[in-house]
Amino acid sequence: MNIIDELSWRGLINQQSDEEGLRDLVDSKDISLYCGMDPTGDSMHIGHLLPFMTLERFGKFGHHPYIVIGGATGSIGDPSGKKAERPMQTMDQVNHNVEALSNQANKIFNGFTMVNNFDWTEPIGILDFLRDYGKLFNVNTMLNKEIISSRLEVGISFTEFTYQILQSLDFLTLYRQHNVQLQVGGGDQWGNLTAGLDLIHKAEGQEAKVYALTIPLLLKSDGTKFGKTAGGAVWLDPKKTSPYEFYQFWFNQDDKDVVNLLKKFTFLTKDQIDDLEESVKTAPEKRLAQKTLAQEVTKFVHGEEALKTAEKITDVLFSGEIQELTTEEVAEAFHGVPSAEISSDSINLVDLLIATNVDKSKRQAREDIQNGAIRINGEKLTDTTTEIEPKDSFDGKYIVIRRGKKKYFLATVK
Repeated sequence: MNIIDELSWRGLINQQSDEEGLRDLVDSKDISLYCGMDPTGDSMHIGHLLPFMTLERFGKFGHHPYIVIGGATGSIGDPSGKKAERPMQTMDQVNHNVEALSNQANKIFNGFTMVNNFDWTEPIGILDFLRDYGKLFNVNTMLNKEIISSRLEVGISFTEFTYQILQSLDFLTLYRQHNVQLQVGGGDQWGNLTAGLDLIHKAEGQEAKVYALTIPLLLKSDGTKFGKTAGGAVWLDPKKTSPYEFYQFWFNQDDKDVVNLLKKFTFLTKDQIDDLEESVKTAPEKRLAQKTLAQEVTKFVHGEEALKTAEKITDVLFSGEIQELTTEEVAEAFHGVPSAEISSDSINLVDLLIATNVDKSKRQAREDIQNGAIRINGEKLTDTTTEIEPKDSFDGKYIVIRRGKKKYFLATVK
């Protein structure tokens, strides 16, 4: 199986500029290829994973992946998929995001070459830009591309209109300097990718062997876009989305989606995935496919130790043995749950439930305690006169409160 067959089996090919030509090329030699990423934020999210994991798959077949960080393109804004102009970032913001994304990508992806398109774009003067590159772009052709035509009704600035030229310049530069012959991108980038092919053929000749490949938009079985939660994006930065939350996101995927996600987001073999697909049919209650998915993606993004911590937190919360967690693990496990600050002074249990908004009234708090619905740091307490000493748990930083079977609250000690 070559890399194109591998991608096809995994459902990772949406469009190709020349399927037969690309297949012949990757069969005949190891190629260089790239995918770009604009620094619109200081962390990647799981939407970035598919194209870059696709590059990683090429790498495992002996090819040479490049990541282009858009220090230049990110400073003006990509019109793709947007109904209005992106807010303009300051160059300080752009540079901060470039550094953060570069560091993050270097930790996750192995053997990639990282480049910044600001390095070759910034020295170009306006007249050189217009004479050497602008002259090679036909405005009518640009207007017919969906990324531009979809914005014409509401309007598009000249700045965002020129984004396509700058991105095409990336492909031309990489082709000239590093013999990069393939650009990979999301389905919404097809217009930009083909513009790059056109520029190279005009500048270097029609015989230049360059190709474009896009990855399909990933949808869940219910037709909704994959990758969003009630809390927003699922980030790769552990400070934004903790490894435990990240693990849980994958573990909680529906049976109808999990095999598709295993194909796209793991490097498991076809035989391994076929076995997991069978387990979904014969023993869905074990959630073996979901557990494997969560393990594989968490380990890939955050590493073995973070995976062990995520699994430990998962097991502890299932058993209710909260006291087995470290202070750091409590912070990770209960990131995002309802929380409130309390003082380090001794506090009556009823008052603690009111202070942390577990209950709205002392009467309700007393009933919950007496009915055995309240656990403090995993211990069931039924005496309403109990005094809680904040300094005695988790280095005096946290108190974990559980009401009922699953509803958690966190008291943070000031």
